[in-house]
Amino acid sequence: MSQGLVVSIHIAPAARSATVSVTEVRAVPRRGLEGDRYFHGVGTFSRPTPDHEVTLIEIEALEALKRDYGIELEPGESRRNIVTSGVALNHLVGRDFKVGKATLRGLRLCEPCSHLEGLTQAGIIRGLIHRGGLRAQIVAEGVICIADQVAPSNGDPNRKSS
Repeated sequence: MSQGLVVSIHIAPAARSATVSVTEVRAVPRRGLEGDRYFHGVGTFSRPTPDHEVTLIEIEALEALKRDYGIELEPGESRRNIVTSGVALNHLVGRDFKVGKATLRGLRLCEPCSHLEGLTQAGIIRGLIHRGGLRAQIVAEGVICIADQVAPSNGDPNRKSS
């Protein structure tokens, strides 16, 4: 796994509300990101499941969306919590990794959906298919800040979660 960086962090206080950019956030197992709609159980897709704790997306995917489809989507408009640079998030499915002081486990891809397209614009589903981000579980609590590293959880790039 190559190391990447946190470019931006976004939380939304309620379902369908605009996201707010923050410089840091506390990640809490079984809850999500402090202050986010899913932390409080008021997100559109709030469920007591690990794959709704935190979502990540690559800034490179948003750049490709603009380049390949002519659709400009600001990082917060993606409705993903953490925007990264320099790391292939799809490769983190089934792996534990560190984001700042928190440990996350990649669970599954966060494919774009009609809800996201309805909140943004037509073409988002087609433009972000298979690069819409990663759904992750918070394994160990910690603070995540802009410019933090995204790296293997204990230096072993081949470590798979159990």
